[in-house]
Amino acid sequence: MFKATLTIAWITCVTQAWIVPRPQNRHSTQLQVAAKIGRGVQRVKDSLTSAERSREDLKIGIAGFYDRSTKLWEEVWGDHLHHGYYVPADRTDHKQAQIDMIDEVLKWAGVDQATRVVDVGCGIGGSSRHIARKFPGCQTEGITLSPYQAGRGNELAAEQGLADQCRFQVADALDMPFADDSFDLIWSLESGEHMPDKKQFINELFRVCEPGGRIIVVTWCHRDLEPGETSLTKSEEKLLRKINRAYYLPQWCSVKDYVDLMEAQGATDVKRDDWSYIIAPFWKAVIKSSLNLKSVIGLLRSGFSTQRGAYAMFLMLRGYKKGLIKFGCLTCTKPLSKKTEKTESPSVDKDSEVL
Repeated sequence: MFKATLTIAWITCVTQAWIVPRPQNRHSTQLQVAAKIGRGVQRVKDSLTSAERSREDLKIGIAGFYDRSTKLWEEVWGDHLHHGYYVPADRTDHKQAQIDMIDEVLKWAGVDQATRVVDVGCGIGGSSRHIARKFPGCQTEGITLSPYQAGRGNELAAEQGLADQCRFQVADALDMPFADDSFDLIWSLESGEHMPDKKQFINELFRVCEPGGRIIVVTWCHRDLEPGETSLTKSEEKLLRKINRAYYLPQWCSVKDYVDLMEAQGATDVKRDDWSYIIAPFWKAVIKSSLNLKSVIGLLRSGFSTQRGAYAMFLMLRGYKKGLIKFGCLTCTKPLSKKTEKTESPSVDKDSEVL
């Protein structure tokens, strides 16, 4: 199936290369066609080799991927773009399971009140609106790289009478447009995996969190390395690279790496858990939902990147079954005595396994 997908991509690239406006100069036309074919060939080559994308390519790709795929997801699953909480494992009320995931994470983290919340990687704002309703008087700010998601989030907030409490905007989580110490709850549900600089990501979460505030990060990670290991196996890294190409992800890190980054900021009450088994039934539910006629038609209309993302669900499931991919939950408290400064962090080398 992977080869078939790439064949379709190749045909699309070559076909589109010939569909260019015809300028007056024939030589100019030939140069444009050659350049477009060259870019198409490079994209196919990068897909075949699962080449790593640059930071800028990731940023553009993430925005485009969610601009194109979010509408289809909302039509099928509603306004929560994250996994469900499957306890018991045989529950079939999938949309309620997604809402329960928010409540169970808050309970697990010991959060029973919040007044100012930032939703980092907010999607179309499902978590923000639920938290705003859950905690009276709570104000939320959501950020996403996708203009479509930010716009849709604001539309839904207005429709649900929450425009005064919930606001959404396009912004980079590695350089958030908020002052220091702005929020008492930092909420990041399934967005950390998109961050190309995990250290800068954690730095920013701490910077905008007020002293004594709570930080929650729920994210996909690779397994912790065993004693004596310096890296994942070659087959594990190959599988993750394939997933990265489909979902516009950078290199992965482990839950332990996140714990180390939090502790480096002086975090207190650091807590971690693996909820992979809790969300496992969701994958089968998503795959099953994609088999009905409405979903198939929507997928065909959504474009190649969304179709490739749908295929990558099977790769994610394979990684989970191998014990490679973990659904990590982390929470901590920002210390009262330490003020986190907004500084650009250097990239962390690969040997540290914080990528």
